[in-house]
Amino acid sequence: MNDLQELLLDLQSPAIALELAGLALCLLMAWGISWILGRGATSRDSILFGRRLMDGVLFPVLALVFAYGLKLLLSMTQRVPVLKVALPVLVSLVLIRLIARVMAAVFPNSRGARILEQVVSWIAWGLVVLWVTGLWGPMMEELDSLQFVLGKTHFSVLHVLDVILTSGFVLVLALWLSAALERRVLNRAFDDLSMRKVATNAMRVLLLVVGSLFALSSLGFDLTALSVLGGALGVGIGFGLQKLAANYVSGFVILLERSLRIGDFVRVDGFEGRVTDIKTRYTLVRASNGSESVVPNELLLTQRVENLSLESRHLLQTCTYWVGLESDVARVQEILTQGALSAEWVLAEPAPQALLGEVAPQGLRFNLNFWMEDPVNGQSLTRSRVNIAVLAGLRAAGVLLVHSPQEVVLRQ
Repeated sequence: MNDLQELLLDLQSPAIALELAGLALCLLMAWGISWILGRGATSRDSILFGRRLMDGVLFPVLALVFAYGLKLLLSMTQRVPVLKVALPVLVSLVLIRLIARVMAAVFPNSRGARILEQVVSWIAWGLVVLWVTGLWGPMMEELDSLQFVLGKTHFSVLHVLDVILTSGFVLVLALWLSAALERRVLNRAFDDLSMRKVATNAMRVLLLVVGSLFALSSLGFDLTALSVLGGALGVGIGFGLQKLAANYVSGFVILLERSLRIGDFVRVDGFEGRVTDIKTRYTLVRASNGSESVVPNELLLTQRVENLSLESRHLLQTCTYWVGLESDVARVQEILTQGALSAEWVLAEPAPQALLGEVAPQGLRFNLNFWMEDPVNGQSLTRSRVNIAVLAGLRAAGVLLVHSPQEVVLRQ
């Protein structure tokens, strides 16, 4: 009789009623404790509690602990076929919930994180099937027998899988720790979004490196061999990865110097817009028309960049108008300033100024200077509103617009 047949025979025993009742009680206790602890949670999308308590990590962990305790208690008097199936299911549920919640917290909008969650789910449930059916032991023995040689070291397929699974688990825990520190510590320690970004990136890289070294060391790898890899990596950076390394270093320099911050309005390489995100390799700049430009960080350090909101969020705009020589200068200035003030996003302080810039036989040139409150709302739209208001005011006052001298020369 194999393990599966023995399990099916045990499930037909009337003694399983006590197991089912105990398992239901374990689940109820796990849900109750999760509900009590989750009432004071500030975020319903946390890793421990999830959105609905049941999809967090805490519930399956508590259920696993209670079910394991129940198994130890009942196994002294009877067989526990139900718990033999329930325990690996709960272990798989813990792993799936842990990876899913951590990936959702660290990479909230990543499609790759959701794909990884699905892959882990299929692997975990497959391992549950192998455990329940009794095929786990023979499969492990078969994988351990498949060996290969790399240099002078012998490896088995089972050892390689152990390295991958252990390293992945440690990295997930490191990401969980970085997400928790970012939410509880860094958000309070740094008010500036850019400094919070560089602190988060540095902490995440440090935790991942330490976690990787810890995982490799625990599995028996000689970490001194990594010095050879470090030397090869240094040579690679020196030759083929210069630009990539320069962009990464430039990203940290920009965040530390705070010459550019998320939310600044900049003009770089002929493109103008607001900085929406500063990555370790590139910076995203979104124009007022919705188009987004990916700017390598090295470009922001080696070329001229105009930060229009470094000192202030306000932006100076100028509109030019040519009117006839017979026009009343004071009246025209009043119409221009009132037209600017009537437009949305134009600041009343500093007040708009209408200056007589040039007197020519063809007419008078006025320069209307005004300040915008927030350039991201659209410079073109604000200028259009100002021009419409000025044109209506000039027409109502009977002031005629004339061609500029340059236009007159072109016509001749």
